[in-house]
Amino acid sequence: MRGWLAAVLAAVLGTAPICAAAAEDYPTRPVTMIVPFPAGGATDTLARFLGERLNAVLKQPIVIENVGGAAGSLGVGRAVRAAADGYTLSIGTSTTHMLTGGLYALPFDLLRDLEPVILIGSEPLLIVGRKDLPADDLKHLIAWLRANPDRASVGIAGVGATGHLAGIALQKATGTKFQFVPYRGNARRCRTSSPARSTR
Repeated sequence: MRGWLAAVLAAVLGTAPICAAAAEDYPTRPVTMIVPFPAGGATDTLARFLGERLNAVLKQPIVIENVGGAAGSLGVGRAVRAAADGYTLSIGTSTTHMLTGGLYALPFDLLRDLEPVILIGSEPLLIVGRKDLPADDLKHLIAWLRANPDRASVGIAGVGATGHLAGIALQKATGTKFQFVPYRGNARRCRTSSPARSTR
């Protein structure tokens, strides 16, 4: 099943043909793709894009199920508990499918209970701030953070998420201190908070 799913996803992304014989056997009903974040974020958007393309190839609905919370471990846990029949897929990030295993005592084993299918893509991490932040480049931002410890707050997708760990690394590398504000997902954080904003 893993090889077939990889072939389907590769075909959707335009990198491989689909085996016609396998298409006769699977799928015969809708496929659920679990997104371990709330709707509206980058992973959810990618899942919906892939779902539309997979629907055209598989001729079956791809049901996107958003299960956010606990740094993505709630959604991944739901995928782990699903029947291993190829009708439940889990899409996620390095946070949800790697980092959480080293940060938390999970009721499942990411290496043993899940089977990787395909690497879909990558994304950069950015530092952005409100227009009235008293710094206009990284050098000035670091200087301002050093002069104003704990006066800035940084929105993160969740405790232990990639942005959170990158922020901790930035603090250690630059000798700065700022507060982390975890949100349930990237979409809400982007709408309601500006990372590295002054709390004056």
